[in-house]
Amino acid sequence: MEDAAVLIEGGRIVFAGDASQAPAVPVPEEELHVDGFLMPGVVDRHVHIGLSDHVAVVTGGVTAVRDLGWPSDVIFSLVEASESPSFHGPLIRASGPIITCRGGYPTRAGWGPKGTGVEVDGPEEAASVARDLLARGAAVLKVALNSDEGPTLSDQELLAVCAVAHEAETIVTAHVQGVGQAARALGGGVDEFAHCPWSERLPDDLIQSLARGTRIVSTLDILSRGRDTPELRTATDNLARFLEAGGRIAYGTDLGNGPIPPGIHVGEAWHLLRAGLTHERILEAMTFRPVAEGEPADLVGLAGDPLRSLDALGHVVMVMRGGRRFV
Repeated sequence: MEDAAVLIEGGRIVFAGDASQAPAVPVPEEELHVDGFLMPGVVDRHVHIGLSDHVAVVTGGVTAVRDLGWPSDVIFSLVEASESPSFHGPLIRASGPIITCRGGYPTRAGWGPKGTGVEVDGPEEAASVARDLLARGAAVLKVALNSDEGPTLSDQELLAVCAVAHEAETIVTAHVQGVGQAARALGGGVDEFAHCPWSERLPDDLIQSLARGTRIVSTLDILSRGRDTPELRTATDNLARFLEAGGRIAYGTDLGNGPIPPGIHVGEAWHLLRAGLTHERILEAMTFRPVAEGEPADLVGLAGDPLRSLDALGHVVMVMRGGRRFV
């Protein structure tokens, strides 16, 4: 839409559409003119927010994040705090700690503090931990299936976590790494891969099965770090075939775990384009709610048009979260 207007009241959108159709507002509290491209706030579905700067994330155009691995006693308090209109950062949702087996990833990885992983022994304990995390406020459950870094959950433990999540009508996301782990995740009922698999070229029949019901969070640039790497090539090939099979992609960066910049990550968007997503589908993967009546007023203004060049995503001129202006 070339000449658009958005009216906001109480942190929510009350009109979004052609400016000529906008209802008259006699004396608005504030009027902003954005000479550029207006879009919904970006959602990063894989972060470790405790390793990043909350303010830099939201001022960079990311109005909501999903933390996929942090100690319970810290992250769930931060989730609650992010609901406050005075919070200087994005809206936060979280999985809490990563469910793993005794000695499994990430307990020996070193990138997160003690409590980033919670170890279970047997399906009964796995189910109990899953229920406890959901009761504490986990939006999703995350499991580790990383055979490159040590032992992994048994099939019975994985099934128990997935059963608890699905009974509660939430999803299980998995760190899938190591030969054969993607197939195990699919068989166990995992709903989402927290990373695009990079440690093996997935067989075509497995790709087809995954595309029917499993979502993949991209996190491609964490495999690149600005270079062409074997891991990036494998992940991009897997993702391209997954897309061709009709699979669903969500934008995520693994912010905090490596040199990923806070805010909208233009490099991640370019990787998605190379994997076969159109500009339009990249914006769909990066956002959650539309700019529409009744939706939260989470908006980003860009100096240029990302439907023409993805580099426009790096030129943020306005950020609003819940009607509160940050930039």
